[in-house]
Order: sequence, then structure tokens, then C-alpha cells
Amino acid sequence: MLALLRRDSGIKYTLVVDRPNDGALPENAEVIEVGTTKSLNESAVGKSSRSPDYLFKLGMAVSRAKFDVFYYPAVYSYFPMLARVPKVICYHDTTAERFPNLLFPTKLNARLWKAKTMLAKLQTTRAMTVSEASARDMENILGIPRSRIDVVTEAADPTFRVLEDQTPVKAAREKYGVPEDGRLLVYVGGMNPHKNLLGLLKGMPEVLKAHPDTHLAIVGDTSGKGFWDNVPELKAFVQDTPGLAQHVHFTGYASDEELVALLNSAEALVFPSMWEGFGLPAVEAMQCGVPVLASRRGSLPEVIGDAGLFFDPESPWGIATCIIRFLKDDELRADLKAKALPRAQTFTWDRGAELAEQCFRRCYEDSRR
Repeated sequence: MLALLRRDSGIKYTLVVDRPNDGALPENAEVIEVGTTKSLNESAVGKSSRSPDYLFKLGMAVSRAKFDVFYYPAVYSYFPMLARVPKVICYHDTTAERFPNLLFPTKLNARLWKAKTMLAKLQTTRAMTVSEASARDMENILGIPRSRIDVVTEAADPTFRVLEDQTPVKAAREKYGVPEDGRLLVYVGGMNPHKNLLGLLKGMPEVLKAHPDTHLAIVGDTSGKGFWDNVPELKAFVQDTPGLAQHVHFTGYASDEELVALLNSAEALVFPSMWEGFGLPAVEAMQCGVPVLASRRGSLPEVIGDAGLFFDPESPWGIATCIIRFLKDDELRADLKAKALPRAQTFTWDRGAELAEQCFRRCYEDSRR
């Protein structure tokens, strides 16, 4: 959004929010506030969902505003709108359609998601997504014609960078219990079952046999206050597997600066997800000069390119073999590290904003035909 607001392209933006502007929103953006009893983020916790009252209030407020084009930044944020306003809806991926049993805590949640997605499709003038892999899925799984889909890539925040000063690097290792001389692998992201952390953990004993000085930092919220996760299962596996507890570190939430420090001290980011629409943590790691060892599913090969290695996420042995090969080969590590930053620099928010505005203009033009 910040990159869009910086552009002098003749498009005026109005933000619709469900909480008061506490200074976090840009001053040059017009804001419509729709008070609700539970925010969008609060509605995403566990088995929660957005109430009909919430959806009705948003729909009425937006219908009265008379926009030329209305943009939903994610299907999750979609709500029905009665006004005949051209709509751009961003479908980040089709993970929910591929793995409903891994994403939803109950069958009711899955049915509600399916119903909402069907309604969103009916109201989609143009669809936006974040990778060519997701565009193919939207056509093949959701049935949205490719001619109505625009790909708008994401990018890492400038906070993610190569650090010259090693002081924060040492401090981050000390804070999270990673030995100064240990070889560090980092995972960053959600703790949901489809992220396949259990598969990664099942492969770690083989990695430790080959490289006993290896440590894994799992960075992400373990509080249970987000989307449905399997943190108790992950922690139980670590505790029940001999030798693993000393080498696996659940950091919980980490600030961007702490994450940057951890990445700068890492050999690689490990990304074992069953499916991704884009894979922003991979770009954030590469922007810190760190290669990525990733699942060969979804968008990850497209995003990471030649700055990483790939494995079958359904094979803990395959994950372990990939990591062992990477840690064993000094020349390979140096080559991938040299490619990481240039690869990250191919993704910028300015380019994303330009592509997004092209999508908005196509949406408006399509509605007038």
C-alpha cells in the first residue's frame, strides 16, 4: 500500500478499516472507518469467523462510498458488496482448496471458506495473484480464466539486508540459545500444518548425524493467537526425539531487526511448505544474502530460482539429504550465497505497485465494455 500511495499516477486511494487510525496508516490516504466488535485479525484466530453483522456493516459502508474500483487485498478480507462496483480480488494461492484438512480446524470452517470463495468469484471483475504458479492454480482449480488474472509480485522490506556489524548477530544467537560456533538453519513463518514443519523436524535427526553442530531456529508466533496451528505437536516431537531439544529453538515472535540478525548468522533458510502462493520469507532471506533450501512445490522454485536447492516436502529423508548436501559442500554454499542477493533484488515494491495499478486500470476498462 505504501508503494501505491507514493505513486503520482492519477489514482486516488481510500482505505477501509475496522479499527481507528492510530497513526499506523499513511497521512495522505483517505480513510473510511467501519466499527466492528471483532477485528479481521481477531476473527482469524482458531475456530473463529467473521459474523454476518461484521460483513453487513462493511458491505453497506463501501456501497455508499461510490468507488470506481474496489480492491480486496486477500480473499480472506472479502465481503459481499451489493453495489455494482468493479472489483479486483487478490487470490494469493489455492492452498485451502488443495489441503483443507491442514488449514481448517473444523469442517464448518472449510465449508464457510468454500462458500465465501464461490461468492467472491461471482463478484470478481479481475483477479490478482502473486505468482505464475498461483495464476495456473486459479485457472485449473478455481476456474478463473487466465485472461482475467494479473500477476503482481511481492518484495521484501528494506529492513532485510546484509549486516556489516556483527554485534546484533551475536546478540540474537545469545538471546535464542544458539551456540556461537553452531551452524544455523532458520525457518520463518506460520506454524500451520501445511507449512510442514513436522516433516522438517523428522528429517533433523539424519542431519544431526552428518553434521552434529547444526541448529534450527523456528521463528514464528507460538502463542496460538493466529490461524490454526499444530505447535503442541511440533514441541512434543522435539521433546520426544532424543537429542533434538538441544538443537531446535522455538524463538516465538521476533522483531524484524532480530530476524535480520538471525538470518545474517544463518547458513540457509529452510522452507518445507507443502504449498505457497509466493513465499515472502524466501525473498527476505535472500535479501540478507542467505540461500534457501525449499520445497519444490507451488511458487517456491519460481521465486527462489538459482539461489537455492529443492526437495520433496513429503519426504523427511529427502529434506535431510538436501540439507546434508548443502552443509557438506563449501563450493555449493558459496555459489548459492553469491546468487541470493541479486535474486532478491529482482523483486521490488515499486514494480509491484506498477503492476497493481495496471490491474486496477484493466478492471475499470473491463467494466465499461
